[in-house]
Amino acid sequence: MRIVIAEDDPLLREGLALLLRAEGLDVVGTADTAEGALDAIDTHKPDVAILDVRMPPTHTDEGVRAAVEARRRSPDLAVLVLSAYVEQSFATELLTGGVGGLGYLLKERVGRVEEFLDALRRVASGGTAIDPEVVAQLFTRSHQDVRLERLSPREKDVLALMAEGLGNSAIAEKLFVTDGAVHKHIRSIFAKLDLAPTDQVDRRVAAVLHYLEDARRRS
Repeated sequence: MRIVIAEDDPLLREGLALLLRAEGLDVVGTADTAEGALDAIDTHKPDVAILDVRMPPTHTDEGVRAAVEARRRSPDLAVLVLSAYVEQSFATELLTGGVGGLGYLLKERVGRVEEFLDALRRVASGGTAIDPEVVAQLFTRSHQDVRLERLSPREKDVLALMAEGLGNSAIAEKLFVTDGAVHKHIRSIFAKLDLAPTDQVDRRVAAVLHYLEDARRRS
């Protein structure tokens, strides 16, 4: 796995690079600005770009804008965005623009090495990885949506874990239930969110993006 890291904090940037190299991953480039990140991505053609949300010169949304631009240039590029805080508008701006190969994690998650590496691998393989705290706050902002109110507390738990990018077996393990129970809950979620099966729409993705988009409208 070839990786570019864009982070203006030199300690975190070098720490990430050391961690990933120790795991046998290939860090092909680093940058401390969004512009530098795009240059590194264009030059090295990585499989994954890890970008901080806030970078020079304004320390607002440079990383998100760089991530969106990087995906525009290279649609197959996997992108994992890191943030010090939960920023719902940035999360939904990024994640509602695509259905795979995208992640949004809080920086504190990096210290939980196995969780961070698992999220990175999910994103690199075309999945999604959304920080549980981001998911929790998005659900809070979306609580007035009528269709989401149809869900039982357990179904909301399942949908939240789906949003984090977990598969059925991983959800079952987290909730201490069987794979069959998870499958049943997911079928109920699809029905309550009025998501009929079609050849054009992945209902699992649609269920997650439904409440992400709702949260973005309310932010």
